[in-house]
Amino acid sequence: MIDEVQYIALAHTVLWCSFALTFLLGYLSQSTHFCTMGALADVYSFGSWVRASQVLAAMAVSILGFSILVAGGYLTPEKTLYATTKFFWLSNAIGGTLFGVGMVLASGCGNKTLIRMGTGNLKSWVVFVFMGFAALATLKGVTAVFRVNVLETFYLLVPQGADLGHLLPVFSEEPARNQSALGFLLGLALLVFSWFSWGFNQTQPSAWATRFKDLWPGVAVGLTVSSAWFLSAHVGHVLENPLTLEEVYLASSSGKIEALTFVSPMAYLIEWLIYFSDQSKVLNYACVCALGVLSGAFACALKNKKLRWEGFSGVQDVAFHLSGALMMGVGGVVAMGCTFGQGLSSLSTLSLNAFEVIAFIVLGAQMAFRYQTYTLEKDL
Repeated sequence: MIDEVQYIALAHTVLWCSFALTFLLGYLSQSTHFCTMGALADVYSFGSWVRASQVLAAMAVSILGFSILVAGGYLTPEKTLYATTKFFWLSNAIGGTLFGVGMVLASGCGNKTLIRMGTGNLKSWVVFVFMGFAALATLKGVTAVFRVNVLETFYLLVPQGADLGHLLPVFSEEPARNQSALGFLLGLALLVFSWFSWGFNQTQPSAWATRFKDLWPGVAVGLTVSSAWFLSAHVGHVLENPLTLEEVYLASSSGKIEALTFVSPMAYLIEWLIYFSDQSKVLNYACVCALGVLSGAFACALKNKKLRWEGFSGVQDVAFHLSGALMMGVGGVVAMGCTFGQGLSSLSTLSLNAFEVIAFIVLGAQMAFRYQTYTLEKDL
């Protein structure tokens, strides 16, 4: 058991490590242009799957990383934020669709918004404010009432656990061991698929090097998600809080093991700024992760001399970004995650909810792309 001084010091260590980890994520995302919305846009507009394969590689590595951590005893799946016995089919559909439409209208998901903020994009600062307030309202305010009392009452109960590890006892009757083995095979298969798919020609002399250059950003992002799981589950794990004598995961806003997500962190960051003088409001893991991505993107843009002011081009541009921000804020909380929260972190646990949310995010994005194409053609 640790004393109170050691407890506080360890909490600070977790926060600094999370900042450093997401600083690297922000720097990496800005320098390589890793972006889920951009990947979908490339497929829709140009038929290019290069960035889409990066996203698939990130998913694969995050699944592999989670499986290895479970197998090594560093992480207990049942104690993660996404572990549940409920399959929220309606919340997943509505939240995922709203988020998918919103991220296209607002020019990027939560992670991309933070990155663009760091490069001097004023539109993204406006998106951050509106998205953060919408998320806060859906967590604790007016839209939270509808979310809890209506949307979350529609679910399918899965007593053994709403994830593939519990539903498909292929390798072991022990859920954690089965989840680890199943996740390892699925992650490996997805990684191989991302490597060999979409026109990869291994007969060309430079093809292997080119393919590695294409995919390594996704691999690096997946490793970041796995590192976040390790940080929250192992480094920040305390068996007995010196004050309450309860098991605790330090700096976690949910009290459970967390990885990376970027919707609720914006809400918590705005709440912290508003109630700064309130000693009970402190920076948590989620807030620091958002600040880390923003700082990393700023450092990258500063180093590469790509800092520049960018504002709205007109009334329609303002309308798109404001409505997109509100949709992402509401949708991200309703769906319990964004392209990172559900698309990588929750997916790595093989959550059934993650699979549905991802499908509806893609659907929502396609709807928004078609709408934007229609408005452009109408104005010609």
